[in-house]
Amino acid sequence: MVHILLVEDDPQVGELVKRFLEKEGLAVDWARTGKEALARAFEGAKPDLVVLDRGLPDMEGLEVLKALRDLDPLLPVLLLTGRADEDSRVEGLLEGADDYLGKPFSLKELLARIKALLRRAGKEGRRRFGPLELDLEARKAYLEGKPLKLSPTELNLLFALAQMPGRVYTREELLERVWGGEFEGSERVVDAYVRLLRKKLKDDPHAPRFIETVVGVGYRFLGE
Repeated sequence: MVHILLVEDDPQVGELVKRFLEKEGLAVDWARTGKEALARAFEGAKPDLVVLDRGLPDMEGLEVLKALRDLDPLLPVLLLTGRADEDSRVEGLLEGADDYLGKPFSLKELLARIKALLRRAGKEGRRRFGPLELDLEARKAYLEGKPLKLSPTELNLLFALAQMPGRVYTREELLERVWGGEFEGSERVVDAYVRLLRKKLKDDPHAPRFIETVVGVGYRFLGE
């Protein structure tokens, strides 16, 4: 799974971007300050790409960029900024940003730029779990080398479960991630789609390879 470190102090922008990218199958770690971002980058799992707001409350975004470059000179960094002038864009690129996106921005354009940077870095988003392979970039799944015929909802559910292997997702969380916050149906729709997924994955619920039921809670994807 591709891991994105989002560094954004605006709660509305941060929440919007995080939800959007997660629905696209990306794992997002959201930091609200420069110090928090550096702590996560240096002490936790290294991200595959950083989306970095230049205007942070505790330190200049370019300071964070420089520290990230010291950590990994090849780490892709997409700089977000409300400064539209050419000098600011050039300064950010000269300091080591790989791309630059001005605010306000389109979420679809942000995703396209992220995918382009991941392609360039050779991190397009393929992930393998034994005989199962997920291609997040092309939005396809393969079992034993053969493409799985999944509906868009089945695919979104599979990607959501596989986002963090070992983590237990409640039915409510999966409804939010896959069907959206405005869905008014029963949580049992999750159970129905898990059954469909298991059938196509040839997954035995009593001896699961991929999706495990956590009684009274929800579901967990088995993997790394």
